Amino acid sequence: MPDIDIDFQDDRREEVIQYTRAQYGVDSVSQIATFGKLSARAVLKDVGRVLGVPLNTIESITKHIEARMGKVPPLKYVLGIEKDPKKNWEPKAEIAWVKQSDDPKIQQLVKYSLILEGLIRNVGMHAAGVVIAPSDTSDYVPLYKTPNTELMTMFNMNDLEDAGLLKMDFLGLITLTVIDKSIAQIKQTRGIEIDTDEIPLDDEETYKLFGEGHTVGVFQFESPPMRDYLRKLKPKSIDDLAAMNALYRPGPMEFIDEFIDRKFGRKQIEYLHPKMEPILKSTYGIIVFQEQVMQLASEIAGFTLAQADLMRRAMGKKKLDEMAKLRTEFVLGAEKREIDKKIAMEIFDMIDKFANYGFNKSHSVAYSLLAYQTAYLKANYPAEFMAAMLTSQMQHTDDVKNLIDECRKLGIDVLPPDINESVAEFSVKDGKIRFGMAAIKNVGKGAVDDIVATREEFGKFETIFDICGNVASKQMNKKTLESCVYAGALDSLAGNRAEKFAAIESALQFGHDQQQHREMGQSSLFDDGSGGDAVEMQPTLPACEDWPKAIRLSHEKSVLGFYVSGHPLEDMRTDVEDMSTVELGKTTPDLDGRTVRACGVISALRTKIDKRGRTMAFATIEDFTGKCETLIFADAYEKSQGAVKLDAPVCMIGTAEMSGDSIKIVADEVMSFEDARMKLTHWIQVVVSIQSTDEARMRQAISFIQKHSGNGNASCLFHLYSENGESKRWRLVSHEVKLRAEKSVLTGLRDIFGVENVRLVVDTPTS
Repeated sequence: MPDIDIDFQDDRREEVIQYTRAQYGVDSVSQIATFGKLSARAVLKDVGRVLGVPLNTIESITKHIEARMGKVPPLKYVLGIEKDPKKNWEPKAEIAWVKQSDDPKIQQLVKYSLILEGLIRNVGMHAAGVVIAPSDTSDYVPLYKTPNTELMTMFNMNDLEDAGLLKMDFLGLITLTVIDKSIAQIKQTRGIEIDTDEIPLDDEETYKLFGEGHTVGVFQFESPPMRDYLRKLKPKSIDDLAAMNALYRPGPMEFIDEFIDRKFGRKQIEYLHPKMEPILKSTYGIIVFQEQVMQLASEIAGFTLAQADLMRRAMGKKKLDEMAKLRTEFVLGAEKREIDKKIAMEIFDMIDKFANYGFNKSHSVAYSLLAYQTAYLKANYPAEFMAAMLTSQMQHTDDVKNLIDECRKLGIDVLPPDINESVAEFSVKDGKIRFGMAAIKNVGKGAVDDIVATREEFGKFETIFDICGNVASKQMNKKTLESCVYAGALDSLAGNRAEKFAAIESALQFGHDQQQHREMGQSSLFDDGSGGDAVEMQPTLPACEDWPKAIRLSHEKSVLGFYVSGHPLEDMRTDVEDMSTVELGKTTPDLDGRTVRACGVISALRTKIDKRGRTMAFATIEDFTGKCETLIFADAYEKSQGAVKLDAPVCMIGTAEMSGDSIKIVADEVMSFEDARMKLTHWIQVVVSIQSTDEARMRQAISFIQKHSGNGNASCLFHLYSENGESKRWRLVSHEVKLRAEKSVLTGLRDIFGVENVRLVVDTPTS
């Protein structure tokens, strides 16, 4: 019996399971067991542990056993004990010593691991599967239960099908949750109630969003290649979206450009027979869906839908004997309908070509409709939609960062977490998104819910002691408070971050004492006699100098995954602007293939050993406007002399690769920002007004320049202008005086003339 897959809101999936139990009976509904087997890596670790083989020895073996497409290779193949007849797996030279070892423990390790590999190690629960039986499930299959699990079948999903039981997959789809939360936010912020069934399917803003490829967060349509195709397709209907959704898979992807060219008339649409047009018109003459295969077989050859489905399956599985038989039947059926034999054979061959790729249309249309709904919400209610998206990904830091970048592109402000404003989830107020406190590392939803409930009862918090004194102490533990301080969530309270951090221990003790007083019903000298809670004098915040900016930003990143109150490059903003030829968040397609120079902070870094045994790197760099992925091959990595480090400011020169409005840089050279500034700056340009520049200031400047002259390669260039409206300007150049464009020199000049009046002149990199 076929199984049935149904998507539900991922946060309400358990409700559906409970409903099913109530509807059909607890004993007739079971979840499904899964059986974890001992893979090559797992068996080596388990056997090695029993034999007492050192862990580092085991790991030196297992790290070379790499899974491919989710499959771990058999031990006998990677160790070279046997050759894989299908040649899918090759022996690993790095662990050839294991097979040849004369160490008795290693020999035992291999012997026992080969015997035990593939045996069942543990029992788990299928993530989505539910079985519904006509009577008690135990009448049909054996059951299994642990103290921590619900009732499960001991048969796996394949055996259950053989037993004839109905298996349903209750799938949790996060997109449905995002839609639900978006609608709730819209009602709360705008007073508008939205019914997804009433969303117009011809909304111009929605199709504009698709056509411009602004589909980050849009279900099924957010990958960069898909966004590129959308820009070409300019979809105008659900049919267009459904076709693109069906074509965007391995195999049929080769027909996407053909599909687009036919839509815009760049290629002619031709039908082998007029009867094909009504079936293929909506997809511009290309077979996209399984239903079209069946309709063609029915219309051209007179097949019943059952026969047509059998033909589709045979074509998909490439069963040659069945295909030959079907071909004969198809041609005979077509001839009975007065269709020429040659044309009938061409139609059959055409169907055969596409049948293997055909996608279920109802599935594609359903998902495309869901995608349209998410795009509609994003196009018309962007803040509410993005808040819901952020909430859905709040446990995934990288995704939150990407979504906040998208908010920036949409012009939506994302406000930092605030204990007096935030709730657990991301929320919207006045078109701005407030950071959800449950997205802070070590801050659980339970703690935030207690904070919000206390805030609603007693009003806003004024000190860290207010929090600990009123919120249940078991929720406000040390780790939670530290993370809140790090994130800046307590910035609206008295004191700077360093002071609040230093007060955490005393605040927790104060909260503990307050809780005890409440539980014991004790009064104090400060009780007003009304029988209310006892009031204790709050401790005083310790006097501390606030954390330096670098420490503050580092703490923010440690609990949020990104910077909130500033940027590590902020003190270098003017120089970053002067040295960069591209702003990472404001790129255009014409940059593709051009040499660019980008300055930013490395916010993510992964290194890899290439085929020649040299280190290369994949890095993400961020500037003030956005971020980009970069590829640093071994030559550039080695020349960088250690500049490629996490959180390090760098200057990168390389080739831009554009995908829509996203940029990737293949680096030719990477330098620390400080080194790049000194190496690449040819002129330090000072712009000054004659009226505002007195003799004392110029003498100060000359003295400063003479003091720092002689050890650099940057000339000093003065631009003098008049504030009296005169068009005349003077340009004074010193060819003899050479300065180093380092922080101390630039700071000194800017102290004299102002930050904006001292700029760097750097050559533009050539392509």
